[in-house]
Amino acid sequence: MPSFASDVKNALSRTDTERSCCQTAELAALLRMGASMVTDGEHGLGLRFETASAAVARRVIRLLRTMDAAIGTSVAMEQRPQLRRRIYIVNIAAGEGVTPLLTRLGFMGGETPVGTDLALLRKKCCRAAYLRGAFLGGGSVNRPEAGCHLEITGKHAAMGRALHTLLRRLHFPVGLTDRHESYVVYLKEGDAVMDFLALIGAEEAAEEIEIARNLKEVRAQVNRLVNVETANLQRAVDAAADQLAAIERLTAAGGLATLPEDLRETAEMRRAHPEISIAELAALCHISKSGMSHRLRKIRTLAEEV
Repeated sequence: MPSFASDVKNALSRTDTERSCCQTAELAALLRMGASMVTDGEHGLGLRFETASAAVARRVIRLLRTMDAAIGTSVAMEQRPQLRRRIYIVNIAAGEGVTPLLTRLGFMGGETPVGTDLALLRKKCCRAAYLRGAFLGGGSVNRPEAGCHLEITGKHAAMGRALHTLLRRLHFPVGLTDRHESYVVYLKEGDAVMDFLALIGAEEAAEEIEIARNLKEVRAQVNRLVNVETANLQRAVDAAADQLAAIERLTAAGGLATLPEDLRETAEMRRAHPEISIAELAALCHISKSGMSHRLRKIRTLAEEV
């Protein structure tokens, strides 16, 4: 069964990105998350991108071809038993057309630096596209039924810091930590997770989380009400049992017949209706609830004196 994160990535991979600036920003983030430089002495530089998602691999190829149809790309799949999953590999062949693309993405210099990405993030739409690419390349999010938690995991500290800084500037309550030689930015608050998903174009996923949160809250309210009613019922049962025990002590001692008429009426009514509440008992005797409570306390007091 596909994970919720996989469903979100599949939906995002079908998102239309018409602006070339947003295509560049998204592709730059995607490649930062999962690409490495390769060198071909004869043809120059190329890239190798790895992902566990076929949809994300297709997204990378689509963006590459949209930006430059002449770039040579190929895709392969490897089964990695130690990871219990398939890995999809997009190879961007070295060639003359690759160097201008790498320069545009800021990949020149032998690695995949993030410092040049600031030039890609001037526009709000590009910042959203960049975060979408980062999530597609290394993101995960819990199912709506579970607690809200979203992560983006990168291989480089610089990328982790860059994402952390960008999300803070967008006023997200983001955290940053390292885990097994990876760098993780994360969101834990439900509203923040929904806002992030909506920002990167996953509105349906955000709505699913909102619906799940509302259902969870309703269930919690119902459970609280049931618990309160159960506790009230238990207290009423215990109180009725104490009252009946007091009445039986008075009866055994011959004191029931000597009670004043109002107390005797109350005792007889309680014996006839052991399961009802004090309020219901008061209604049968045509007195107030407080008046009935006073009578029952008087009966218990007299029983203790026997």
